[in-house]
Amino acid sequence: MTRINVLPKNMKLAYISTYPPRECGIATFNQNLMRAIGANFPERGNLLRGDFIIALTDSENVHEYEYPEEVKYIIRQNHQKDYIRAANYINTSNADTCILEHEFGIYGGESGIYILPLLNRLEKPLISILHTVLKDPSYVQRVIIREIAEQSAKIIVMSKRALEFLTSVYDIPVEKIQIIEHGVPDLEAPEDNPILNLTPFKNRRVLLTFGLISRNKGLETVVRALPRIVKKHPDVMYVVLGNTHPGVIKNSGEEYRDHLKTLANQLGVFQNLCFINKFVTEEELIQYLSAAEIYVTPYLNEAQITSGTLSYAVGAGSAVVSTPYWHATELLANNRGRLFDFKNADALADITIELLDQERVLNELKENAYEYGLHLRWPVVGAEFIKVAQEACFEHDFRDKILKNSIVDPEIMPKFSLTHVLRLTDDTGIVQHAKYGIPNLKEGYCLDDNSRALIMALMAYKRSNSKEAFELLPIYLSYIHYMQTDDGNFRNFLSFNREYLDEVGSEDSFGRTIWSLGYLIGYASSNSYREFATEIFQRSFPHFSNLKYLRGMANTIIGISMYLQLHPTDEGMINELMRLTDPLIDAYEKTHSDDWEWFEESMTYDNAILPLALLHSCHVTGNERVREIALKTMNFLDNLTLSNGYLSPVGNDGWYYRGGKFPTFDQQAIETMAMVLMHFQAYQLFRKPEHIEKMFLCYKWFLGENTLRAPLYDHETKGCCDGLLPTGINRNQGAESTLAYLISHLTVLQAFELEYEYNKVSKKLVGIR
Repeated sequence: MTRINVLPKNMKLAYISTYPPRECGIATFNQNLMRAIGANFPERGNLLRGDFIIALTDSENVHEYEYPEEVKYIIRQNHQKDYIRAANYINTSNADTCILEHEFGIYGGESGIYILPLLNRLEKPLISILHTVLKDPSYVQRVIIREIAEQSAKIIVMSKRALEFLTSVYDIPVEKIQIIEHGVPDLEAPEDNPILNLTPFKNRRVLLTFGLISRNKGLETVVRALPRIVKKHPDVMYVVLGNTHPGVIKNSGEEYRDHLKTLANQLGVFQNLCFINKFVTEEELIQYLSAAEIYVTPYLNEAQITSGTLSYAVGAGSAVVSTPYWHATELLANNRGRLFDFKNADALADITIELLDQERVLNELKENAYEYGLHLRWPVVGAEFIKVAQEACFEHDFRDKILKNSIVDPEIMPKFSLTHVLRLTDDTGIVQHAKYGIPNLKEGYCLDDNSRALIMALMAYKRSNSKEAFELLPIYLSYIHYMQTDDGNFRNFLSFNREYLDEVGSEDSFGRTIWSLGYLIGYASSNSYREFATEIFQRSFPHFSNLKYLRGMANTIIGISMYLQLHPTDEGMINELMRLTDPLIDAYEKTHSDDWEWFEESMTYDNAILPLALLHSCHVTGNERVREIALKTMNFLDNLTLSNGYLSPVGNDGWYYRGGKFPTFDQQAIETMAMVLMHFQAYQLFRKPEHIEKMFLCYKWFLGENTLRAPLYDHETKGCCDGLLPTGINRNQGAESTLAYLISHLTVLQAFELEYEYNKVSKKLVGIR
């Protein structure tokens, strides 16, 4: 046995995985890996002293399994806070490196998304072992793998096909990936094998399959092949070794096992089928594999990137016959096994009869498998992991990671694209909702979104003279005009058939419309659009005095402030701005306290819009009290939502009441847009780099710097997902979220340019690389 001592003797490893006595292939793998690394350091014991396990349990009761002493912390699969506490435990431990075993099903949330916040909080170098790499992942699955790769010093896979998928499907750099094949027991077949005395094996030629039983294993293919095989070789016994998968037991009991028995009875081979329903040790497994003539893996489709059972069979020197799933085509190449087509019982029967007839051919397969299996022995595999762990420690620099998270870097921003906006827009306006990335025409249009779209289109046109953006302006402005009532107010909702769905819209939609019109008046380059917007704006003016709610007032304040960029001497509009600002100041004065610097007894939705409005108001009026309250409430909001080093806005699932519990979910994109705009406006007023940094930190919420470490921007559709849910991402990509992303994106780009110009003389380009 080869031992390679390259890992410092005092290095400690932390493992995140399932772990025995939980009956799970990942658990067994992780225990074997830990022992394999230990086998290279006999002076430290088979399990390295100081190494420990963070174990995933599928039970609500952390005491469900009697874990051994190396398990130091238990994560309940569906408890998000357990993941955060586990990260804290690892960070405060003496572990030098962390090894993650990844399989989608062992972690909580949609496709196991709960693991991402843990990994994002790790302050240790991370090595991730991917047991499943899907060729056609869902959006969330692709996000998870990409985020794991982003956080990892090295990604370990067990096959060439997995590496190909990671580079071509997930866009992970090849230099970050390493192939280390699945380890196998460092055991030899016993000279006196007790299994040969068991009834199913005694005087029998055994075909064997082992592992957790479920329908995707394709065992019925072997049963259907048995009649032909038994006719030629009556002494054949097909032994299925292993328990039924716990998930299958939970949902359908032993229905699949019973089905196989019934099928065997119908085909007249019931006496040639034997189930051994037990979870065996590795020593026992080698005995079973050595006692069998042929090992069969009849999986039903190619999408099996790694099979531990196949690796074990090759490592034991078995003659393997398998369907051509991905791992089998690699591992059984060069005459280390034989392949037959999926569900093809006749082909399986032909190969099996040939091998049973020709002992020389059978033994040749066994010899080839055994020779290849020698380099798969666990101590050899453990030595390879030791080298990876050493490299990860040498390359990891905590200060680099901190700098990476704090420096404003425009290079990480996706290229600006109107693709999804154009998909959602027709000649009426922008459709408000989408199913995934497809417009949901049934929901029609709304004023809020068309107002946001008008702002976004003008921002895009101002930035690059985009013809696409310019051609969108009349569509959105026309929609606003169509929704204005005879008395100057606005409807909000319109059906896809262009039928009005309400008589008067909400104050929010009114205020957002005034904002968009004010922005167009203040910054449009076309007089015709400006004049049209001014006409609509002035017709709506009588309704300013009817506003009762703070957010409607806040949006209107922003619109008036932008209107005043073009008409700074309009005394009537300045007075209206001050009149609308007073209720926000009064609300703050009545409500605030030393520990609650806010306008209301609760924080609900679109919260940053309130201090943003005051920043705009004081910019126009110069009112110091307005400025002071804007800063106090902005800082209060920052302390509440940015304290973790990333944006976690007030969730819409219950709001945040004074003295209550902070709702983490559902997080919405408009919250993030308002935070970005708030810090941009603060930077314009005060020129402090901290506002650029906070603005960019908020923007990165869209790119994955958030509670779940999951990006909401979709690089494929160029849209933005509708929010973060407790279990994952809301995959719908409606107008509100997509426009919130695009407005935030354009604001960040504008901020970079302003900062560059402001700092050009001193050459202190904060946040620009």
